[in-house]
Amino acid sequence: MTDNRTIQFTFAVDYPELDDNRRQKIASNLLRELRDLDEVEKAYLSEDMHPEAGSKPGFATLIGFVTAKVSIENIKGFLSFLGDRLGDKPLEISVKVGDKEVSIKAKSRQELLESEKIAKDLLAAMGGDNG
Repeated sequence: MTDNRTIQFTFAVDYPELDDNRRQKIASNLLRELRDLDEVEKAYLSEDMHPEAGSKPGFATLIGFVTAKVSIENIKGFLSFLGDRLGDKPLEISVKVGDKEVSIKAKSRQELLESEKIAKDLLAAMGGDNG
């Protein structure tokens, strides 16, 4: 769970022309870079919170998905980094603040940067400080 000053971003490397292995490799490389960013408090490969019945524990990592926890002050830098790395590739992002969550589809760097406003609006709606 995130605190009231931290935004959780989960996004998918979702290029239909790539197979699962290539998408996972891109996600893993991006994860390594995210962990080195000062703007990111925590980053990890995303896990399926609703795995199929009978799935083995520990094998529920979602292919090509990365989650990053970012403080409200660092959203712009984080989104700029993503925009620089992923360019104008389509990206689906889930923005979570506390127990509230919204999904955003960004098809360009500009749309990605606009998700900063959505995250801050979500934080304000929860009664938190909108930085």
